[in-house]
Amino acid sequence: MKFYRIYALFLRHFFLIKSSLPRLLDLIYWPTIQIILWGFISKFFTMHSEFYNHTAGIILSAAILYDFLFRSSISFNMLFLEEIWSRNFTNLFIAPLKVSEIITSLTTTALLRTLIGIVPAIIFVSPFFGVSLLNLGPSLFLLLLSLYIFGMTLGLLVVAGLLRYGPAFENVAWSSLFLLAPLGCIYYPLSILPDWLQIIAKGLPLVYIFEEVRSILLDNSVNYYNIMKALMLNLFYFTLSVYTFYSAFSEARKKGTLINVGE
Repeated sequence: MKFYRIYALFLRHFFLIKSSLPRLLDLIYWPTIQIILWGFISKFFTMHSEFYNHTAGIILSAAILYDFLFRSSISFNMLFLEEIWSRNFTNLFIAPLKVSEIITSLTTTALLRTLIGIVPAIIFVSPFFGVSLLNLGPSLFLLLLSLYIFGMTLGLLVVAGLLRYGPAFENVAWSSLFLLAPLGCIYYPLSILPDWLQIIAKGLPLVYIFEEVRSILLDNSVNYYNIMKALMLNLFYFTLSVYTFYSAFSEARKKGTLINVGE
C-alpha cells in the first residue's frame, strides 16, 4: 500500500470540496438545520416528559451522534458516486491504485467531509441549548469511533451493491440508515421494541451505543461492556463489508461490467 497514491486520491476530493461553495454549504446546511430542529424538540420533551425530566439534551445528544453516523456513511457513498458520475472510477487504476488504497483514501476523506458538516452544527448547540457532547466524558471518543466504523461498513456495503447492480442501487445509499434507525433504538430504550424485535436489534452495534449514551447522561455511569460489544460487532461487520466489497469488485471485473459502472 503506497501512501502517496492514497494521498493523491484524498487531494482530488479535498480540492473538489474546497473549490465548490455549493458542496461546502450542502455539507454544513443539513446537519445544522437538523440539529437545531431536534434541539427545540428536545427542549420540549425535557419540559413535558418524566423520562427526560431534569436531564436536558438526551434526545439532542442522540440526534447529534446519529447525524455523525449518517454523515459518515453518506460521505463515503458520495465520494464513490462522484467517481461514478464523472466516469472516473476505472481511470483510478491507471495510477495504479489498489482496491485497499481506494478504501483507505475514501474512508479518510469521508471523515473530513463528516467533520466539515457536523462541527458547525455542534458549535451551534452549546449556546442555543446548553448541550455538549463532552458530557459523555472520555467514552465519547470510543462511541464516535464505533459510529464511524459502522458508517464506513454501511458505505462499503452500498458501494459493493453499486458495483454489483449498477446505478440502480443508488437509492439504497440514501435509505440504508433510515431502514436501520427503528431497530437502532436511537431515541428510545430497547425495551420499547417487541420481544422478537429486541432479539434482532441486539445484533446491531447501534443499540449498545445509544443505550450507553442514555446510561451515561441519565445515571452518570459508564458500562464499558456495552461500548466494547459495540466495537466488536462493528469490527466483525466491517470485515464482512470489506470482503463483500472485494467480492463485488472481482465479480464486476470478471463480467466486464466494471468499465460501465457509471452508465
